[in-house]
Amino acid sequence: MKIILLDFKLFIILIISSILLFIFDNFGLLNFPKSLLQSLTIPVQYGLYKNSTNFKKQFTFIIEARKAALENNALKQQLALISAENATLQKKIKDTEDLVDQYNKLNPQTFDLLPARVLGVERYVILDKGLNDGVKESQAVVYKDNYLGQTKNVTPKTSQVVLATDPESKIAVFSQGSYGRAKGILIGQFGSEMLMDKILHEEVVNVGDLVYSEGTEGKLPKGLVMGKVIQVMERQNEIFKQAKVEPIFKLIDLDTVFLIK
Repeated sequence: MKIILLDFKLFIILIISSILLFIFDNFGLLNFPKSLLQSLTIPVQYGLYKNSTNFKKQFTFIIEARKAALENNALKQQLALISAENATLQKKIKDTEDLVDQYNKLNPQTFDLLPARVLGVERYVILDKGLNDGVKESQAVVYKDNYLGQTKNVTPKTSQVVLATDPESKIAVFSQGSYGRAKGILIGQFGSEMLMDKILHEEVVNVGDLVYSEGTEGKLPKGLVMGKVIQVMERQNEIFKQAKVEPIFKLIDLDTVFLIK
């Protein structure tokens, strides 16, 4: 019973207080307390507003940064895919250009050409074509009309190439320049050079002359470019002289080469 009376008294007091505050406010008696209270609360309210605004900006920045990072990653993935596709396309274009260029240099009606890729380089170069592709021993390997080497150790899937610069290589050749022609034997040297030996002293050979195959080695056609003369070595009163020759192309620098079948 006492609790009910206390609640009723409190209710009456609140009603009377509300009425009094309403009357005082209508007559402007609360202007000063309200002004004083606003002076105290406005800075707090402004601080809360600024903190809320800064928090929203930071939160928005985090979301935008995360979105930008996701978009950036997606763009990077798309760029990587485009780059990979472009590299593949460029490789196919290069292979096609090599085929067209090769057939323009060596007439396919005269030569049966088999394209091959380089798989590895040690003393001998390894190609991705072998017995299953019709490759046999001692087939000439060319790029355009330039001789690179001959096949050996042919397996069902691969074949090795003895380069013209290998000491194992000995080929009958002739040099041709504006001042004359000379015959000799082209012997491979360890490194990137070859030695044209057994050149008759009276025959003319000069630096810059191109050296060609004689075609006396069975499967090796005549007229393939073996290299270019870079030095002539001769001594008076000797029957023979020599010339250093360097290849026009290095097989290690090529992606696609061709076997003359």
